[in-house]
Amino acid sequence: MTENYAEFTAPGVEMEDAHRVTETLQVRLHALNDLHLTLKHAHWNVVGPEFISVHEMLDPQVDEVRGWADLVAERIATMGVAPKGTPGAIVTGRDWDDYPLNRASSLAHISALDVVYTDLIKDFRTAIAEVGKVDPISEDILVEVTRGLELFQWFLRSFITKADGSLQHVTD
Repeated sequence: MTENYAEFTAPGVEMEDAHRVTETLQVRLHALNDLHLTLKHAHWNVVGPEFISVHEMLDPQVDEVRGWADLVAERIATMGVAPKGTPGAIVTGRDWDDYPLNRASSLAHISALDVVYTDLIKDFRTAIAEVGKVDPISEDILVEVTRGLELFQWFLRSFITKADGSLQHVTD
């Protein structure tokens, strides 16, 4: 047994299944920690005519994403594994690139965040399918988080959706 695993897991979940589930949850925890930092970064660096509306829209997203990270981390701990939430763990545990923008227009940040949300939602949906095979409680948590991510993406997309329903990404 490694140092991150306890001798217990959630009742009714086999130890091997718990370890697979917590590995999946850990990657999602890295993604959520990365996302709330990325959203805060965009919040600080957004400029332009839509500044105040985007700036104020992002703070509640940051808070909600932090809450989801806590929910996922606590599920990992409940299953007998030590969640990893250090900056180094995020960097070494992720397989995606860093957010590409610093100071940029509101629409450029929204376009970049739309891509971030798209990739994240796809990963969460894959995790839902995998985790749901053995642990409906963790599956339910991932469904809850994904529902919120999709809602936040919809908020962002309202800024870059044309009247015909197509998205118009802006790169500045």
